[in-house]
Amino acid sequence: MKRALIIGASGGIGAAMVQALTARGMAVTGLSRSATGLDVTDEASISAALGALEPGFDLVFVATGALVIEGAAPEKTIRRLSAQAMADQFALNCIGPSLVLKHSLRLLPRQGRSVFAALSARVGSIGDNALGGWYSYRTAKAALNQMIHTGAIELARSHREAICVALHPGTVATPFTEDYAANHDTVPADQAAGNLLRVIEGLTPAETGRFFDWQGKQVAW
Repeated sequence: MKRALIIGASGGIGAAMVQALTARGMAVTGLSRSATGLDVTDEASISAALGALEPGFDLVFVATGALVIEGAAPEKTIRRLSAQAMADQFALNCIGPSLVLKHSLRLLPRQGRSVFAALSARVGSIGDNALGGWYSYRTAKAALNQMIHTGAIELARSHREAICVALHPGTVATPFTEDYAANHDTVPADQAAGNLLRVIEGLTPAETGRFFDWQGKQVAW
């Protein structure tokens, strides 16, 4: 039986991924702050949680993240930039998934296809940024994209069939986006999970290190 590990399994997309993968017959392990006490901003917590797992996961999917942390909403102007808000965004949206990647290396099989995927966001694309604003969130996601790209290069040296990618899920109707989705088409979490799984299932090792949207289209860095 194939195995999947979902980080952030109690969130909207994470929970939907657990359900979708279970329905496909996979053995799913779900970790989250609320259900299992996993804190992705604390490396000791990540090390303990992932260190307790047996290797052999075909998919590790990181669904953690936040747009608003400690009440700090996305900045509409640089005059609202806060060092603490930016540090909080980096801790959760970049450093956390990066540390999960670090501690996931031993969980991925060295032989055969495996996938490490982390949720990013199109607003983290430097090439696609024509609107400005949202400084801290954009920058943290751009940094995550660089980590995924760089990690994929190293991973390919030891895991030749592994795929390491960043994924943009579209605007998903969850508490994460409810205050910011008024001008965007949204999809329910279960539909978003299905879209992402179709992308994941279609990826090849030649596409490792890239950034894809929910349609499978490559997003500019």
